[in-house]
Amino acid sequence: MVDKDDLRQQFIDAFEGADYPVNSPMDLVPALPQGPGTTFESGDFSMTAMELNTKGGGSQDFPYDDVESLVDDIMEGLEEEGHL
Repeated sequence: MVDKDDLRQQFIDAFEGADYPVNSPMDLVPALPQGPGTTFESGDFSMTAMELNTKGGGSQDFPYDDVESLVDDIMEGLEEEGHL
């Protein structure tokens, strides 16, 4: 079972170092510890940053001015797509 709070915190930790505002997913890559291969895991959920962009990115509406609104949309997109 996915711990959504833990997963949300992983996203915040990974993306908070980006230079906001961000205008595209590529603006987030320099902030990621292992670049696009950075993996987010909780329970039976495991997805790289690259996969996030393709599998959960439908709800993202760039640009983002802060990490919280970005992570809100990532979480929403993952839920809508049935990944959470």
